[in-house]
Amino acid sequence: MFCNQTTSFLSQAAPNRHTFSRIGWGAAAIALLAGTVLQVQDHGGGWLALGFALMPDLGLIAGIDRGLAKGQLAPRAVPIYNALHRFIGPALVAALALSGVIPAVWLAAALGWALHISIDRAVGYGLRGNDGFQRS
Repeated sequence: MFCNQTTSFLSQAAPNRHTFSRIGWGAAAIALLAGTVLQVQDHGGGWLALGFALMPDLGLIAGIDRGLAKGQLAPRAVPIYNALHRFIGPALVAALALSGVIPAVWLAAALGWALHISIDRAVGYGLRGNDGFQRS
């Protein structure tokens, strides 16, 4: 009987893979915040970084519609929302800035964008399914 209670306690207390994933995203967000602040100090672009940090949620605004369930995004806005919440966008902007194709100030924008995505992942938000709900 004591063994079953201990096993039950341990299985309830053990974090699952989502917990570790969210902790990892939180750590990434902290690193990206530090990188964004340092980049803004070196090259400016604070407003640009802030704008790009807020930009991914434009997909939410595009997804407002009548008759949707709580937490649902209008299906027409899902491609926009998902595109703005993937790391390929900030990675491309960062690569262009680091290679000198665009001014270095754009690296702050890329870091701000990636910061937003990491924070979303850390708090449990991810990409949306075709129906407009969060994927599990």
